Amino acid sequence: QILDCPSTQQRSALFVRVVREELDNRLSVVQPACRVLQPVLCVRRVMLSLAQQMLTCTRPCPDIMPLFNTEIGNSWLKSIEIARKSGHFQQAYTNILTVEPYKPKGLFVEKAKLLWAKSEPEGALNTLQRGIEHHFPDSAEFKNFPVHERSDDRKLCAEAKLLIAIYNDENVNIDMETNLNNYISAVEVCRNWEKSIVCLAQYKYKYLRTFCDNPEYLSKTLEYQVYIINYFGKSLQHGCEYIYQSMPRMLSIWLDFGTQLAQDSISNRNTSSLAERRTAMDKMTTLIGTYIERLPTYMFMTAFSQLISRICHPQKDCYKILRAIIIKIIIAYPQQALWMFLSVYKSPYTVRVKKCEDVLRSSEIQQEGALCQTISDFRELFDKLIELGNKSNTEKGAVSIKSFLSSLYRLVSSPTFSKIVIPLQKFRTISLPRSTSSYHNPFPEDMVYISGMKEEVVILASLQKPKKITLIGTDGKQYPIMCKPNDDLRLDSRMMEFNSIVNMYLQRDADARDRGLYIRTYSVVPLSDASGLIEWVPNLVGLRTVITATYKQRGILISNKKYKEICCSRGDLLVKKRQVFLEKFLPSHPPVLREWYLRQFSHPTTWYLARTSLVRTLAVMSIVGFMLGLGDRHGENILLDSTCGDIVHVDFNCLFNKGERFDWPERVPFRLTHNLVNAMGPTGVEGLYRHSCEITTRVMRQQIDQLMSVVRPFCYDPLVSWNTDKNARDENAEITNEKALEDIQNIESRLQGIVRTRNRAQSIPLSVEGQVRTLIAEATNIDNLCQMYIGWG
Repeated sequence: QILDCPSTQQRSALFVRVVREELDNRLSVVQPACRVLQPVLCVRRVMLSLAQQMLTCTRPCPDIMPLFNTEIGNSWLKSIEIARKSGHFQQAYTNILTVEPYKPKGLFVEKAKLLWAKSEPEGALNTLQRGIEHHFPDSAEFKNFPVHERSDDRKLCAEAKLLIAIYNDENVNIDMETNLNNYISAVEVCRNWEKSIVCLAQYKYKYLRTFCDNPEYLSKTLEYQVYIINYFGKSLQHGCEYIYQSMPRMLSIWLDFGTQLAQDSISNRNTSSLAERRTAMDKMTTLIGTYIERLPTYMFMTAFSQLISRICHPQKDCYKILRAIIIKIIIAYPQQALWMFLSVYKSPYTVRVKKCEDVLRSSEIQQEGALCQTISDFRELFDKLIELGNKSNTEKGAVSIKSFLSSLYRLVSSPTFSKIVIPLQKFRTISLPRSTSSYHNPFPEDMVYISGMKEEVVILASLQKPKKITLIGTDGKQYPIMCKPNDDLRLDSRMMEFNSIVNMYLQRDADARDRGLYIRTYSVVPLSDASGLIEWVPNLVGLRTVITATYKQRGILISNKKYKEICCSRGDLLVKKRQVFLEKFLPSHPPVLREWYLRQFSHPTTWYLARTSLVRTLAVMSIVGFMLGLGDRHGENILLDSTCGDIVHVDFNCLFNKGERFDWPERVPFRLTHNLVNAMGPTGVEGLYRHSCEITTRVMRQQIDQLMSVVRPFCYDPLVSWNTDKNARDENAEITNEKALEDIQNIESRLQGIVRTRNRAQSIPLSVEGQVRTLIAEATNIDNLCQMYIGWG
């Protein structure tokens, strides 16, 4: 079929479509591991070589033969890349020598990446410079070409120029202004490549921070902020691989600038620059308005939490655009957006309620008749669920919903009740396309809506008396949900969003993916600032429940009265606390978690898999928890999955090192007590646990810009209770909280490798291995454990 095409151009196009694209599509569904991909690529090269020989003997075609060589060369380049990323440098070098006769253009880029991976920066930079000069002597003219002319050559040239900029930045070879031109050059060569545009915007942002506080550079600062917003917006037009960096950062710069301008205008501060700053504000707002039209709505949906947290923005033009984005999202994805938006509507602050009313009463939404009815039913459902959570009852166990709160039962069972999706994680998680598409649906097609509920409501036996209800879906299945009162779940919801993004980056990393590293997540829906819904995860049992049940079975369970007799007071000397811990607490509390795993998973294979799951999920959450300052990890906030052995964390209200301010301050970075260490097997923290911690730390460091882009909006989030004094919070809630900014800086420093402990004020940035080693040592330190709250260690 290829040979029968009348022209060389048609033959080449068909060859690329049939051979290259078809083989690449097949390769994309193969497990992305070195041991799997390398044999597949080897077979591909053999197949192409045989096909080339057969054509040479039977039907020679001079214009097709070079295409076979190109494909074989590209296959070798892929093998080099896989070997390099897997750390097999000698194999990568051998492949480079093998592919030399095929002379693929991209070989010089792979050589440079290998040299950089082997810590030879000068060799890498020289290889890139020579490669550009040899293969692209006309690269200066590329910026004048139409977008699709010589696209492959321009993309390769842009990649080489971008690597030069990145390597110079990491190696601090040249000054920032000179290196900025390298980033600009990479964008000019290929104007439709997302990565180069994101890197340029990120570098400009880094450059901006070096002189943003200097009034002499005001004009330059304003100009740069406008450019940065424009570049982040442009990058989103060409892909969404870096959306969790581009979108939050673009919105933050614009909204933060507007907030500062509004505050200075009201207080008459910095009046000399107000006119210039207002002009810049107009430019930024115009750009955001432009990108609202150009970018698909699902891109803004990824930052919906950030958008609704700024709904009280004091700058009128900012609020107008912000309102337009929120309205557009609600119209496009009402099922997911309203579960998030109405919790702000239930705020105790009248300003936020009025802003929400302004959105819901907008002409755009009022024109959507069915949507108005859905919003009305959503609001009534929220009211009834909040009432259910707060309804007091002295009974425990199962009660009838018809006698407990019949109005809720009637509402969801009514035939006129709108289609409202059941708030499970799988129906609320955004899936992104491989490339930008205006027609992409980020949510599942097979949504399940509420069609009724079971009559039985289970009142759980805990302090807050949460209620377990069971919703019936349109698919006929039952979906249990926990309605939790007297608890602010907004931080839990944001933490779940962050964990989902960490999972995405772990899945993209080869080492993390091979080892199945991930965080167990579930859906959390705040209904107000004091109640919410939590997706019921079956087959979970508390760590404390498992351990105390085993102690009771052995007959060694100590009563609370006995605890109080032998425990130390907070003011006792460290020597006494250590002695009591080692001589009384540890002997009377032997490690028994290992026994539970042996009983629960009796078959050797299932036991081994469960223990491996324990170690991996514990390791990932240990590192993520440390980075975000997660505390309060007592035995009831760590659960075990009795079907697979996973660790599941709950209750994320104690974030940003809040535990250090308890009456009994927390002194360890994460929970790694003797029960957990013993359950890992004979090697303890060595081997699988340590290696999993190192991989997680490395992935988070590699994605530091993206993760900080997600975390930074927290400092302006009025939905996050940074201040423990609720009366001190401003109703407008757009004033920056200094404590929040400090906590954000602490998170960034930990991601950079700095470990701050109670025994060490600060440290230099450590290597991945050094940081993990220090954290494990601190978590298992007897001096730290003996000073924790009674029974914690």
